[in-house]
Amino acid sequence: MYTDYDVIIIGSGCAGLAAGIYTSRAGLQTLILEKETMGGEMMSRQLIENYPGFATGVMGPDLGSAMLEQAANAGAEIETGEVSALKDKAGVKLVKTADQTYTCKGVILASGSHPRKLQVPGEQELANRGVFYCATCDGAQCAGKAVVVAGAGDSGITEALYLERLGCKVTIVELMSQPKASKVLLDRAAANPNIEIICGTRIEAIVGEEWVTGVDIQDAATGAKSRLEVEGIFVRIGLIPNTQFLQDLLTPGPGGQIPVSETMETAVPGIFAAGDIRFHSPAQMATAVGDGVTAAMALGRYLASL
Repeated sequence: MYTDYDVIIIGSGCAGLAAGIYTSRAGLQTLILEKETMGGEMMSRQLIENYPGFATGVMGPDLGSAMLEQAANAGAEIETGEVSALKDKAGVKLVKTADQTYTCKGVILASGSHPRKLQVPGEQELANRGVFYCATCDGAQCAGKAVVVAGAGDSGITEALYLERLGCKVTIVELMSQPKASKVLLDRAAANPNIEIICGTRIEAIVGEEWVTGVDIQDAATGAKSRLEVEGIFVRIGLIPNTQFLQDLLTPGPGGQIPVSETMETAVPGIFAAGDIRFHSPAQMATAVGDGVTAAMALGRYLASL
């Protein structure tokens, strides 16, 4: 059967690019579609210290750019386009964007995730005016100011350490009774006099007129309320899988992630999922790369069986 491509990969983060390197090297005509920033989440990460092979860490944009170049050198086509729908008709996959419909024999879903929001008063009204979701992207706007980081997981502590290097006084607010970050990151934060972690605390509202001027918080145990006088807040409380375009084809599991087999295949033959969007993903770059490779190899076997 004729199709535009053998495989279309939706998403150009580490899972999508790893898959694209493998499918292209296997001689499969490959298109990688990315709706936003080429390289995905890697491009907004400052220093990545837990990716194997880099003893002193690697800058996210450097890693993302290298993987993009490797995929392109292998033969993958990489284009910008937001997928609005995915259809399966008699084994042919239809990938629809705003202005074009592509056909292919197999799809790898690697569309990643987007930041979970606090859903509190002031968050939407002050978006990009002191409310941010990426310190690497927007931290410079709060350089030298007092700020809040919402969330004490690995990403939240990493954001705080980066903001402190910009001269910020950082208060990390965590709803759980204990921070969730790894010990090495917590030790760095604890040793830094410009970083304070407050646990068991709920963010109630973000206040300000033209710009953020404060964050209202409440002690989860006592109910006591107070206001932190800050000029910015960076929200890092989790991620939501980018699976909205799949609603007519696949049924997400808990948390919006897509159930897959051990080979990353979904309930629809020829459609695979890798990285943050697949069920039980640990949401780590190293495992996302492994997912992408597993999906690419399994897709190759699927195509050979047609």
